[in-house]
Amino acid sequence: MKVVQLGCGVTGLVCAEHLERHPKVDEIVLADKRLEPAESLVERTGTEKATLLKADAGDKADIRKMLRGCDVLVSAVPSEMNARLLDAALASGVDYVDFTIPLETIPRYEEIDAACAKAGITALTAMGSDPGISDIFALHNAAVLDSVTEVHIKDADNAVSDEHEIFTLWCPRDMLEEVTMNAAVYEDGGIRWLPPLSRKERYAFPAPIGTHTVYNTTHEETFLIPRFLKDVKYVDFMIVVPDALAELAATMRQLGLHGLKPVVANGSEVKPLDVVAACMPSPVDMVGKIRGSSGIFVDAVGEKDGERRCARTRVSLTHQEAFKRYRTSATGYLVGTGAAVGAEMLLSGDVRKSGLFLPEMLSIDKYLKSLRNKGLDIQHEILPT
Repeated sequence: MKVVQLGCGVTGLVCAEHLERHPKVDEIVLADKRLEPAESLVERTGTEKATLLKADAGDKADIRKMLRGCDVLVSAVPSEMNARLLDAALASGVDYVDFTIPLETIPRYEEIDAACAKAGITALTAMGSDPGISDIFALHNAAVLDSVTEVHIKDADNAVSDEHEIFTLWCPRDMLEEVTMNAAVYEDGGIRWLPPLSRKERYAFPAPIGTHTVYNTTHEETFLIPRFLKDVKYVDFMIVVPDALAELAATMRQLGLHGLKPVVANGSEVKPLDVVAACMPSPVDMVGKIRGSSGIFVDAVGEKDGERRCARTRVSLTHQEAFKRYRTSATGYLVGTGAAVGAEMLLSGDVRKSGLFLPEMLSIDKYLKSLRNKGLDIQHEILPT
């Protein structure tokens, strides 16, 4: 089979390295505007399956060209591009995997699912770490309880850089948008919106991450998990936001630098958010230059045998270990590995039907087993509340 991996940053290359090893993959095309990281991967692994292609995810002609003869398109580009790429996969009759689902796509799930079924393609969406692994953890927790009323997801990272005070190990544009937009929480059957970074708490993560300030932000899980846990009353997502990044987000909102409407600067139209994102270091350039750990922590609160209990599933990894394994960050490894597991389940025939599949629709046991086989130490416990 021929796989096209569009987006060769810290997450995409992890996914590509996993997929290159899959016995059903005969060729993997590594496509990006910037090919140096992909070239480094090919040189390091010595793979003979990889082909490099300079391409722009925003260029329709480039997309049509790369999809010729393609069996599966894997999108590891910023989430704003995924809707267009899924449309291209639909038009070309190509199976599809991405790491995140745009919020505007979620209300159209049934429509897109029907379009995928009609086109005869299988599309897996939101298959990264959070969303992706976190959704799997939530359903895994729910399965060991008799009932679930709350789900709490926390994304933790204590990365330190000697070169940069403000940085992110995720797509800078997506991260800046996350910390400057209203935060969604699911409560009593609907979404409630909170002002940006308005709700925070100090949370003690297990060592080596430690205690950090986490903030409610908008994430896909808040919208997806209630679709599958019908009795849940509350779902939220919180993420560690360092003080310097929180202060930057506040300044951006005050000056309108989080805006997506183009403004004119020196005769050129630019989006303010894109300008700030472009000033931040690329996650690829941070690889090997950071210390610390990253992790995903998911709690489901409900009842077990008549007692109130919390089922907790978590995974964490140091940035140093991720660099040793795959020349990436822990963030990149978690996101890329989560997506690779979904893609491998598609390649292996574990997902056979046509349609649009969310993480919650995959085999939880097979997914967790595959994560463990890829070196992730998943911890699970049931705690009193």
